[in-house]
Amino acid sequence: MAERRAAAYTLAVVALVLGVFATIPAAVQSIGVCYGVNGDGLPSASDVVQLYQSKGISGMRIYSPDGADRDTLQALSGTNIDLILDVGNGQLADLAASASNADSWVQANVQPYKDVKIKYIAVGNEVPDQGGNTQDILPAMQNVHDALARASLNGTKVSTAVNSGVTQGFPPSHGTFSAAHMPAIAQYLASTGAPLLANVYPYFTYTGTPGIDLNYALFTSPGTVVQDDNGLAYQNLFDALVDTFYAALDSAGAGSVGIVVSESGWPSAGDTAATTGNAQTYNQNLINHVGQGTPKRPGAIETYIFAMFNENRKTGAETEKHFGLFNPDQSPAYPISF
Repeated sequence: MAERRAAAYTLAVVALVLGVFATIPAAVQSIGVCYGVNGDGLPSASDVVQLYQSKGISGMRIYSPDGADRDTLQALSGTNIDLILDVGNGQLADLAASASNADSWVQANVQPYKDVKIKYIAVGNEVPDQGGNTQDILPAMQNVHDALARASLNGTKVSTAVNSGVTQGFPPSHGTFSAAHMPAIAQYLASTGAPLLANVYPYFTYTGTPGIDLNYALFTSPGTVVQDDNGLAYQNLFDALVDTFYAALDSAGAGSVGIVVSESGWPSAGDTAATTGNAQTYNQNLINHVGQGTPKRPGAIETYIFAMFNENRKTGAETEKHFGLFNPDQSPAYPISF
């Protein structure tokens, strides 16, 4: 996972606090954790998979099938852990260019791992913020989807991972896609039955938008903070961000598309409000909350916490190094229960 762009979250959600602040209720199942490898002294892939199993973590996201993640794919064989497998942003142009390139990618990165539960392939992550061109996303998705079909691997869904910067609108029911490439992607997902993968970070919204109450971001508000004009009430920022995505899908004519939260987390050091206590509070409350869904879409939300380990080699803001639930020696960064 490359460095995150807080500005994208700020622009998308500044409206979520304008017109806010009446104060006041917040509210497990499928919890995954994203596994990045940009750190020194990290455990072997087989030890990492054993740690997932010992903690009852049912899903994993990895960001490239190459290098260390190749070992992870092998270690996941036969484990029944659901996997989000990313296509690196640097490969989008090649995959968009031809069906044969997509066939080759599937043959190299999916077919050899038939005993791994590759549930989703993320064709691009936060494009273009993390690299790549938006015009390549949809044709690459289509080519990968068709390559999987030709390989009789229809159980794997193809999507792309986006952040809140592709949406706009307040209150949540007024959400639309601000990024021009998104409606066509949403409609394609509706045609294939795949979900949209959404990276949802109340942390970046909180730090980038003056006036948001920390309790609203941490799931600890005592009552309603945002009253939508459709009658729905919001007690936490996570639900407001997710329901803005749902409203945007509706507005694009893709209301049947579900959302998988492909990343969400809170740093334990490195900047404003990045403390061990806040990270523990957010992530534990997230785990406890997602089983109930959002005001607009009640029901469990498949969610992947970012990230498994603190990664000292990550670039960008200092917080990027401190999203881990665990240290490289597998000791907990703070207490957490799955």
